[in-house]
Amino acid sequence: MRSDVDQALVLLKRGDSAALEEAVALLQRSVFAFSMRVCGQRQDAEDTMQEVLVRSLPYLPKFENAKALAVWLYKVAKNRCLMHRRKSKFAPAHELSLEELMPDRKELEQLDGSEAVNPEDSAIRGQQRERLRSVIRTLPPQYRIVLVLRDMEGLTDEEVAEITGLRPGTVRVRLHRARLFVRKGLTAQNKRRKNVSVIGKSPRSTEAQPRPGRCKKMFAEFSDYLDGQLDDFSCEELQTHLNECQPCLKFLRSLETSIQKCRQSPAECPDQTKAAALRKRLLATYSRALANAGK
Repeated sequence: MRSDVDQALVLLKRGDSAALEEAVALLQRSVFAFSMRVCGQRQDAEDTMQEVLVRSLPYLPKFENAKALAVWLYKVAKNRCLMHRRKSKFAPAHELSLEELMPDRKELEQLDGSEAVNPEDSAIRGQQRERLRSVIRTLPPQYRIVLVLRDMEGLTDEEVAEITGLRPGTVRVRLHRARLFVRKGLTAQNKRRKNVSVIGKSPRSTEAQPRPGRCKKMFAEFSDYLDGQLDDFSCEELQTHLNECQPCLKFLRSLETSIQKCRQSPAECPDQTKAAALRKRLLATYSRALANAGK
């Protein structure tokens, strides 16, 4: 959204009707893409796009910088999405705990490193993209909004905190747990696909096994490590552990892969015919309001 908002603000400052229409088109696209990621349903995203633009249009010329406009748009869209979104029946009804998101000893031992980041095949297309969406849709809303803003919209921790009203520390905690949730969901989907494709495969035991004690305390720091936010001492300690523990290193790579999939997931676009019709109605209403105000 941010790059589109930057362009939209430049256009708004021109003040002519053509520039205004182009600016509104950019904002339509941005709000719709964000809303699809949070709502997960096209109808909800279209409704959010309309409501946000109806509320925003009279105030657009008053914004002096793109950051203030972007934060305001995100807040309005976020509130609308979380208030009216269609709750997935698969969404957990409880807070995510670090304990349930960490792998047990058996999963660690079975990691094969096949999820390692590969720049040549990291784009999300087709079934991969839909699998990612389905996992994100099952995130509890308080975690989903942080993941979308931070890893899919590219905002900073401070900007996410401003939009959500959370402390930056809480943003970091929720972001890490949301990332672990997505990694776990994608891993489970991959396992199901592999198991279906193998005929006569004997079922594996699902009994959880204790995690190695020396690994357990490291999992809470993985997101800070990947984002370069660990202090020097903690970073060195974690690197030493990773050099000695291949399962943890493979787990970290699988987490990094899921984060990159979120960041590289393409934005969806609204139906152009519907968007153009909405834009025409909004701008006509806006022009009449300005004309009446000038009388």
